[in-house]
Amino acid sequence: MFLSRIRRVALAIATLTGLLLVAAPAAAFVDIQIDLSSQTMRVASSRGLEVWPVSTARSGYVTPRGSYRPVRLERMHYSRKYDMSPMPWSIFFRGGYAIHGTGSVSQLGRPASHGCVRLAPRNASRLYAMVQAEGARITVRGAPPAGGGSDHHRQHRRSQYQAPAAGAQPQWAAARPVATGFRDVRPGDGKFTGR
Repeated sequence: MFLSRIRRVALAIATLTGLLLVAAPAAAFVDIQIDLSSQTMRVASSRGLEVWPVSTARSGYVTPRGSYRPVRLERMHYSRKYDMSPMPWSIFFRGGYAIHGTGSVSQLGRPASHGCVRLAPRNASRLYAMVQAEGARITVRGAPPAGGGSDHHRQHRRSQYQAPAAGAQPQWAAARPVATGFRDVRPGDGKFTGR
């Protein structure tokens, strides 16, 4: 009788454990598909599906193809390689390569970068929040269009970034801040805060 009771309890525990495992939702993550051929990004997340124009590597530069996971997130990064150019809402996926916002929205839809994947600031902010909340898988595929980044890296060229006029606020500065567990920049102070 004692063994029978132990068996019933063990069976009940096994059943409950099985139900919990079956009822647990699958791990959510954002699926980011970057197509070099069409200069678009397809974003599938728990919020739905969106397709956005991007700019990837221009001629003489390369956007690396492959599958990646985000390495780090920075709400505001300044490129030391390219004259401290602002890279808001940066999602780094391979070394210095990142998905980030750009003020050059008129160039979206065609190759224009030094290798990063550029997005409109509003889309970059939304993507950053999604990746922060759900994690991500990033896939870069396709061949760049004619004039795109298919050559090996050329010698570093100076950035064409022009600082905003005195008192003018860049488009990305008005974006809603997202708290992170990563390195953040507070709007206007230009200093990193370690978190």
